[in-house]
Amino acid sequence: MIKAAHYIALTACFLNMTYAKADTTAQQHTNANLVAPYVAAKAYYLEEVESHQLLATLNPDERVEPASLTKLMSAYLVFDALRNHKISLTQHVSVSEHAWRAPGSRMFIEPNKPVTVDELIHGMIIQSGNDATTALAESVAGSEDAFVSRMNLTASRLGLSNTHFSNATGLPDPQHYSTARDLAKLASTLLSDFPEYLSLFSTKEYRYNNITQPNRNRLLWIDPSVDGLKTGHTESAGYCLISSAKRGQRRILSVVLGTNSDKARTSESQKLINWGFQTFESTLLFKKNTPVKVLTAYKGSLHQIQAGFNEDVWITHPAGDSTHFHELLTTFQPIIAPVMVGQNVGKLDITYNGSSIESIPLISLDSVPLGNAFTRGWDSIRLMIK
Repeated sequence: MIKAAHYIALTACFLNMTYAKADTTAQQHTNANLVAPYVAAKAYYLEEVESHQLLATLNPDERVEPASLTKLMSAYLVFDALRNHKISLTQHVSVSEHAWRAPGSRMFIEPNKPVTVDELIHGMIIQSGNDATTALAESVAGSEDAFVSRMNLTASRLGLSNTHFSNATGLPDPQHYSTARDLAKLASTLLSDFPEYLSLFSTKEYRYNNITQPNRNRLLWIDPSVDGLKTGHTESAGYCLISSAKRGQRRILSVVLGTNSDKARTSESQKLINWGFQTFESTLLFKKNTPVKVLTAYKGSLHQIQAGFNEDVWITHPAGDSTHFHELLTTFQPIIAPVMVGQNVGKLDITYNGSSIESIPLISLDSVPLGNAFTRGWDSIRLMIK
């Protein structure tokens, strides 16, 4: 049994933005349903993907060994290289000695047998092949070391402030670490940036070189709503699992780290996912790129702009309780041309029981070029007497 104090952190301020021991939360709060279940893990993180709201967590910022969860960052860079036409799915890759001899889990590629990028991606994601991941890293960046440099640059760009990589596969190293929070952010960013590859993560098995290997994510066989994402294991990291599950319009992401068995990472992840779906609901407030406000524009060729949001705006709340949320839309006045599409023109503040949940930028959905001299002069007078 892992002896760690369990905490629930509900960023929607359901617990007034405090961390409370799970075994005492029931006494501190009237709604005992908000108590997260006990999870036998070193760390975990449960997030509602649409609203980006944290539902529950344990040791979210404690550095841990990510093991093969590392391959989510490797996959991110490979997908980015595909999108930018640096490599192609049908491209053949020559297997280096370094990739062939990669220790740990394997796809069983061979030096004198060319393999396609598509096959290697399947081997990396479904079979968790270290050899496949190394071969892809070399194909994208020329060497694994160069690829790892890109991994760390991308981690910095994504705001993964407690993450550092020393290899592409997740082999143990003192300078190879992450946190539950960072891994959740990496996984959710991967889902949003590359949704076209999600089906790979739910593929139950893959056959290469006459060897069929199953996906190690056992939740794919247990829960039909689970559609990914990645397992990880080393002796020092324990058994880890990042799970994605979609039921209806809602998607929940679970990161469970450092359990003591394959069975435990499966059952503890399932426990968290079920609790998240049963305890909370999500409500769509505004659809992306849909006008929610018409604003006056000055000194431009147009006198009005439409404003909205660049992504769907969701709120997550305790099941059956959506009445304690309040929305305040503030605009930045005056709005003076030129105005660009996507320009920040205000904000939406969402509160729950008087406490702030989130502040979301309100953006212009229109572009407004600078008007002629008469328009600019007349609007200057209007602004002076306004």
